[in-house]
Amino acid sequence: MSRAALLVLADGRFPAGGHAHSGGAEAAVKAGRVTDAAGLEAFCRGRLHTAGLVAASLAAAAALGADPAELDAAADARTPSPALRSAARRLGRQLLRAARAAWPSDELDAVARAFPKGAHQPVVLGLAARAAGLGPEDAAHCAVYESVSGPATATVRLLSLDPFDATGALARLAPELDRVADRAVEAARRVPDEGVDALPAASGPLLEVGAQWHADWPVRLFAS
Repeated sequence: MSRAALLVLADGRFPAGGHAHSGGAEAAVKAGRVTDAAGLEAFCRGRLHTAGLVAASLAAAAALGADPAELDAAADARTPSPALRSAARRLGRQLLRAARAAWPSDELDAVARAFPKGAHQPVVLGLAARAAGLGPEDAAHCAVYESVSGPATATVRLLSLDPFDATGALARLAPELDRVADRAVEAARRVPDEGVDALPAASGPLLEVGAQWHADWPVRLFAS
């Protein structure tokens, strides 16, 4: 295992397309649910324990070698919003391109053939971690960090929020990120015996509703 590979995969400059997505923050800002650093922290906490937990468990299971097709179907079942499903597949396709360039592997090539329009991003994230020689804990930590760092970065732009305040919010959430990642890995390790139903199915209804609302905007700063 290479800790340097983990840094490459988790780096916001890794060309996986995440910079174009706000993780629901743009809709939350427009709706007045996020107006300052405290609101951002609350939004990120909610996203971490719902979408973040689900994404981390899928990524960890993929890193452990679970069937990508079964995991992709499980991701679909846990994503009611068509807009979010579409965004997840676009992000998965972009991440797969970057991962295949960074860590060529037969598994990544097989997923590219099986999902020409893209597999769900957390599934690809776990496979990328596996190709990089990383473990399920690494994949889960990447997923939970992405679940909050994207909205934080977007909110700095949307509200002209002080980036120091946004970073402080992420730092305060760090212990919770660790706990959620641990829960995700624990669930992922049950998949060989219990199937994908062992993975969490936590939901954030406002994220789903907001994604559909956001998809209909004629002008928006972020893709989702």
